[in-house]
Amino acid sequence: MKTIGMIGGMSWESSKIYYQHVNQMVRKGLGGSHSAKTVLTSVDFDEIEQFSFSGDWDKIGESMANEAAKLERAGADMVVLCTNTIHLVSDHITNSVSIPFLHIADATGEAIEKKGLKKVALLGTKFTMEKDFYTKILKEKFGLEILVPTNAEMDILQSIIYNELVKGVFTEASKKQCLEIIAKLIGQGAEGVILGCTELPILIPSEEIAVPSFDTTKIHAQKAVDFALS
Repeated sequence: MKTIGMIGGMSWESSKIYYQHVNQMVRKGLGGSHSAKTVLTSVDFDEIEQFSFSGDWDKIGESMANEAAKLERAGADMVVLCTNTIHLVSDHITNSVSIPFLHIADATGEAIEKKGLKKVALLGTKFTMEKDFYTKILKEKFGLEILVPTNAEMDILQSIIYNELVKGVFTEASKKQCLEIIAKLIGQGAEGVILGCTELPILIPSEEIAVPSFDTTKIHAQKAVDFALS
């Protein structure tokens, strides 16, 4: 079994779910008392959040590169960045290590491809929805058409994520707002919905969405386990 290297803390609310998923998946795959071999490094999200809102992505990139290098030195066989948004600085990671980096958008695109969908909605932080670091992979590599919410709806999602979800606050009111946004996107032809913020699947159960939803945390964790057990 290979060792999964995880960069967590963005936020730790979803990082703990990553850890749970990889261990449950390894036990399911190997049986018995097996659990995942992991190395975890975790950052202070307040610092990352401040750099995000000030647009200092190079600072975040330097931080992620340092954390990835720590994982490699600690014996990790791969790097998994336990967040969607910070994949914006993926190049900093890939340039800092010699071990594979498992991109969350690649894993998500593969999952959507298996379902045979062509037009999907993307929910996440405003950075994830507006910038092309994520959607470019989905469009160019997997031929997907991506629908995103309106600017006003993006602001609502941004507020929910940063003021509630990353702080461990999950309310029925916010879930209702997210489901209303999703319903509008389905009305525009979305065949599926990417929950492209690792905290969103905690807020929105898949059974409450009328079309297939893609839990990026779980999908990414499965990609890591598949690699670890290959």
